[in-house]
Amino acid sequence: MTAENSTSNELADRSIGAILSGLRHLSADQVERIVHLQREQNLRFGEAAVRLGFVSNDDVLYALSQQYHFPYSPEESRTASPELITQNHPFGPQAESFRAIRSQLMMRVFQESRERRALAVISPQAGDGKTYFAANLAVVLAQLGGRTLVVDADMRAGRLHDVFGVENRSGLSGILVGRTESKVIRQANGIPNLFVLPSGNPPPNPLELVERPAFGLLMKELVGKFDHVVVDTPAAASGSDGAVIASRCGAALLLARKDQSRVAELQDLLASLQQTSVAFAGVVYNEF
Repeated sequence: MTAENSTSNELADRSIGAILSGLRHLSADQVERIVHLQREQNLRFGEAAVRLGFVSNDDVLYALSQQYHFPYSPEESRTASPELITQNHPFGPQAESFRAIRSQLMMRVFQESRERRALAVISPQAGDGKTYFAANLAVVLAQLGGRTLVVDADMRAGRLHDVFGVENRSGLSGILVGRTESKVIRQANGIPNLFVLPSGNPPPNPLELVERPAFGLLMKELVGKFDHVVVDTPAAASGSDGAVIASRCGAALLLARKDQSRVAELQDLLASLQQTSVAFAGVVYNEF
């Protein structure tokens, strides 16, 4: 066993009490009072500490994230975009919904026994929540421990770089036009195993760029280097980019927005996919 592995195991074995004590510098007397209340009222250590006012609920969530390896920051040091609910609130109901979807996708798309594919997130209209969905899905996939890449293929109005707080001076558009750029794929801040490929400068011909063989070759290279690849796409109303991107990815998930998406639009988009060899992963109904 290496020293690195030994340290990792020691961190994993730390109790919630030990993590909270170190986080808030609890004194021996405070710990004794917490343990007394814990035993007296049959509480968890964290619950007892919160009742006594020695720690906050946010402190307990942070301690849990450390014990179970969730990327999570205490509220006072939180810099992640409010849209990244799976990072900011990893134990909330919305994060649980993303983990449930992740479980389905692991069976339908990311099975080890199947051919490796990227997953394109598509929808009829702008504002359906594709970027929000792709970003948070990528976070929960990264939480499994595998190397995960989220690609912003919306070269018309991409904004994954804003969500993850990374630079967008170079990105997908530069790769596809053959420009030599360094550090195009960037590590997501505060999320182990998650990487971001931003859209880059908006080109005048986004559809032509994804129709060229270079885009398909790039996707094959990326799925060979990462365990999971999630691709954000432009709305179908903006052009046929989304369907073309999905065909190059190999798999697609259709997003519908509550009180906004029309059945006819969803049917048309699904019909365009059925003309290709894309593996259809299903429809997600976005209520958020």
